[in-house]
Amino acid sequence: GYALVDGHIEKVGNYNMEPPGAFRGRGEHPKMGKLKNRVFPEQVSLNVSECARVPPCDVPGHAWGELRHDPQVQWLAKWTENINGQVKYMQLAAQSSFKGKSDRSKYNKAAMLCGNIDKIRASYKKQLSSKVLEDRQLATAMWVIDRLALRVGGEKDTEEEADTVGCCSLRVEHLHFDPNGTDDSDAKEIELEFLGKDSMLYKQTIDFGAEMYNEDNGMGVQVYNNFKLFCKKKKATDEVFDSLTPTILNNHLKNFMDGLSAKVFRTYNASKTLQDELRKTEQFNHWKKLTAAEKVVEYNNANRQVAILCNHQRSVSKAQETQLENIGEKINTLKKQKGVLKKILKAINEGDESKIKKIPLRKDEKKEKEKVDKAVEKAKKMKNQAKTNEEKIAATEFDEKVKQVKRDLTKMKFDQAHLWEKTPTKDQVMKKITNWTEKIAKMEMNLKHKDDNKEVSLGTSKINYMDPRITVAWCKRNEVPIEKVFSKTLRDKFNWAAAVPPDWEFNAEVGQQA
Repeated sequence: GYALVDGHIEKVGNYNMEPPGAFRGRGEHPKMGKLKNRVFPEQVSLNVSECARVPPCDVPGHAWGELRHDPQVQWLAKWTENINGQVKYMQLAAQSSFKGKSDRSKYNKAAMLCGNIDKIRASYKKQLSSKVLEDRQLATAMWVIDRLALRVGGEKDTEEEADTVGCCSLRVEHLHFDPNGTDDSDAKEIELEFLGKDSMLYKQTIDFGAEMYNEDNGMGVQVYNNFKLFCKKKKATDEVFDSLTPTILNNHLKNFMDGLSAKVFRTYNASKTLQDELRKTEQFNHWKKLTAAEKVVEYNNANRQVAILCNHQRSVSKAQETQLENIGEKINTLKKQKGVLKKILKAINEGDESKIKKIPLRKDEKKEKEKVDKAVEKAKKMKNQAKTNEEKIAATEFDEKVKQVKRDLTKMKFDQAHLWEKTPTKDQVMKKITNWTEKIAKMEMNLKHKDDNKEVSLGTSKINYMDPRITVAWCKRNEVPIEKVFSKTLRDKFNWAAAVPPDWEFNAEVGQQA
């Protein structure tokens, strides 16, 4: 769908409305299973220009609920769903100019934090040992949001929404002191375990006594002591920060920088972490010798650090496990084939005719392919001619058999891809050994990447938290094609970031740009 906005054609994002059905929700949602009603045109409000032709309502006997002209908002249509009473909007697509300006403004605000972060940290470190409980709780929450990248959190009605929490809504039951049961008075470990946004489990053991939280006056031990104080003499269901709300925290942050809120810290920390991790890899002595594919692996490693920091997880599906197993099997097959190629090369070098005659040759694939093509045509014919249920079942069963035959042909081609139809020359064998070595290395790299990232969602931080200009500049600086790290959807969404120079940096100067 498209809309004409200020004389420019802009792509529309969600122009399809959800059909009626059972409500699922995220995690253990209290309203799971309730029925979503069909939305009729009378429930829909349209936002159009005063001089624009109103889109006709295609549902006979119905008409749009409301027509309005409001140039102060971005939505094109809205309606209220019946489960949670939330207003749903039809808006412009992610790659529209409006969304691009909004994204640019968001990342510039996070970059502006680079110039204010030192005074913010100095302020909350000073208040971490304050005698006023409210100030101490505020400072501790700011430390947690800054160093652990937790969301700010807020009050929720657990009868209306899933019981998800953030920093300000942490309860005593979410903190487990001395999780390893060492009874060591010097241990400063706390296991944080709770359901975050979208009911994703956050479960990490934080060692507040570690050097990373205490170097440069990091105050990690003080934060641990504060948590012990806040939880003292409280029930498991009591809030840890009982004198703090997200509103109080965000209002305090505005004293340091206009428009600053707790969620800006996540964007700042994600972007800063990505930039720092990428810069580290570029310092390697062997960096310039790496191929583009090897550099992409290092980029994904940096991306993974950001995803871990922001707790962007995903569950491993059976399909993913099967895919990893298939790649592993292919690698083993390629290694065996390489071993066969080395034996063929040895036989040719020795010039032993008896051994050369025993060199395995590729079987004829044409006959098998002809059989498969005939079977595919028969399956299509059966499907088109099927009228009764019995005929449809028979057509489906035959189609499944054809799919298996096609898989068998593909496997046959792969299993003998290293062979020739006639005895090869020495050069042909040597060339194929080189190709197979490269194939194995590439596939092993692919397997490692998929295995390392199977439980981590790299896409979430790319879409929402990491400044895309960092990635674009890195690609230009290291001669890596942008399509290796950004999908077409992301390239369209962040087309405004494509013009940055190779030496571009995420810093306070960027934040001052309009």
